[in-house]
Amino acid sequence: MITVHTARRAAALGTTVFTELTELAQRTGAINLGQGFPDTDGPRAVIDRAREALVTGANQYPPLAGTPALRSAVARQRLRRYGLSYDPADEVVVTTGATEAVTAAVLALCDPGDEIIVFDPCYDAYQASADLAGAVCRRVPLRRGVDRFGLDPADLERAVSPRTRLVLLNTPHNPTGKVFTRDELEAVAGLCRRNDLVAVTDEVYEYLTYDGTRHLSLASLPGMRERTLSVSSAGKTFSLTGWKVGWACGPAALVAAVRSVKQYLTFAGGAPLQDAVAHALDREEAWVERLCGQLQDKRDLLATGLRRAGIEVIRAEGGYFLQADVSGTGAADAADFCRTLPLRRNVVAIPTSAFSTAGESCRHLVRFAFCKERGLLEKAAQSIAAPPIPSPPHRELI
Repeated sequence: MITVHTARRAAALGTTVFTELTELAQRTGAINLGQGFPDTDGPRAVIDRAREALVTGANQYPPLAGTPALRSAVARQRLRRYGLSYDPADEVVVTTGATEAVTAAVLALCDPGDEIIVFDPCYDAYQASADLAGAVCRRVPLRRGVDRFGLDPADLERAVSPRTRLVLLNTPHNPTGKVFTRDELEAVAGLCRRNDLVAVTDEVYEYLTYDGTRHLSLASLPGMRERTLSVSSAGKTFSLTGWKVGWACGPAALVAAVRSVKQYLTFAGGAPLQDAVAHALDREEAWVERLCGQLQDKRDLLATGLRRAGIEVIRAEGGYFLQADVSGTGAADAADFCRTLPLRRNVVAIPTSAFSTAGESCRHLVRFAFCKERGLLEKAAQSIAAPPIPSPPHRELI
């Protein structure tokens, strides 16, 4: 009986699309533009700090809330960047990546049947976190405009019910590449204040914005610091996604709620990495500025290749990904396009429908990652833009 129950729970959660696509790229040898991880390492000085910690004894459990050095560095970063003051002692908690922080927050703050507002399409871990808590995701559509995705405040208002507990906001946004504007954030803040809602903000791409676009933290808006749990991590900012060092900042009561769950998830982790990340937050912002310029250039390179293939591209304002409309390629939908792309072009991408329940609005949208080495992106762009070749026999690859 236990085995059957466990199998049913595992089947309900399913295998993530990232696992499937990584296996697909490995199986076909295709260029993996599906999963969002860079293929070059972060700042050398940060890696050297971690190496030094490994050989000087920082290999036992760190405190549940994280090392004092990292918590203090996070607090300094929030003050420096957003003018928000947090007490490192009880308003910052270090987590095993941002996903643990979000999941712990959902588990701590939601009861079965509670509702969470998310923005569709959304990162798949949000739905999984809600499922684990027995909560329900109420999805607010991000509507496609001429060159970006936008939020209609009327859609947001319609999503609220007496059971709404949280708003889970991701900006810069995965998978659309959208950066929420001040007006859009004001609409979210007003909704939270009027309905006494808690906001959990996933800001892992907070530094990675392009074309002069700036990230604004929801917690910095009037009346929001006291009801917002702000989540981020070192992975995307410093190209260290495998380190899985994240954090959450907020009022002491919300941070305590996260800690109460985290102690039974990972308790603590990454001891040799935490002080290295503290160094990165304090000393490596210039490195991140250079990274932003490089990523913007790579975004444009890939977009040019897609456009040469007759594929419409929606500009990415931030993050690792851009959206492409493949409705003019002859593919039945984005999933069909992504199934044949590895065989026809030796490239793996991901259908945006994997992040959405909106149906038709995402039917022909494909997410491409541009956080790769320039040479690899050039090769992928050239392959995608090459003259058409006959379609191979259909094979189920994903």
